[in-house]
Amino acid sequence: MLQPAKHLPADERRAVTVLAVIKLASTQNPSDITTAAIASEMGLTQGALFRHFPTKDAILQAVMAWVAENLLACIDQAMQDASTPLAALEGMYMAHIGFVAKHPGVPRIIFSELQRAGETAAKHIVQTLLLHYGERLRKVINNGKAQGELDPLLDTNAAATLFVGTIQGLVMQSLVANNVAGIAQNAAQVFTIYQHGIRSAP
Repeated sequence: MLQPAKHLPADERRAVTVLAVIKLASTQNPSDITTAAIASEMGLTQGALFRHFPTKDAILQAVMAWVAENLLACIDQAMQDASTPLAALEGMYMAHIGFVAKHPGVPRIIFSELQRAGETAAKHIVQTLLLHYGERLRKVINNGKAQGELDPLLDTNAAATLFVGTIQGLVMQSLVANNVAGIAQNAAQVFTIYQHGIRSAP
């Protein structure tokens, strides 16, 4: 159980709620997580939880907003720290993998949410996250082509799709193996193969 959130300010309590859901999702099906379980994890009553989130969907929306903000922050930092476009891509890749390894409940929540029928606010946040992520990838890839580090004939959209796709593949395999925290074990080798396909010829 997380540290009791009874006396936290409202903003901090909402943040603790998000982390409680992510922690619970690391060990159980996100769709089975009840507001009672969330409240118990936080050391609160359901009534206290509902003062900040009127519904479970509102909680999921807050979780997805937290994921989007923090994952993109990790990606942006990796881009900023890199000296070349290819180094930026590698930094972004490993930052994403590191984020998933640190928060293994996140991919479970995302996959669960995307499987829900119809449109939801949480699903829209995930879609927007992928849109912004793709924009960043295409910018770095195009910079790499312009600087001669990446193949000038490289299909930018396909390269961005494959980048995300390899991460999704690693995540899916880690979920099947029930070892999301160990996702980093194969990430470096997979990125090495990926970069061989996009680099300019020596």
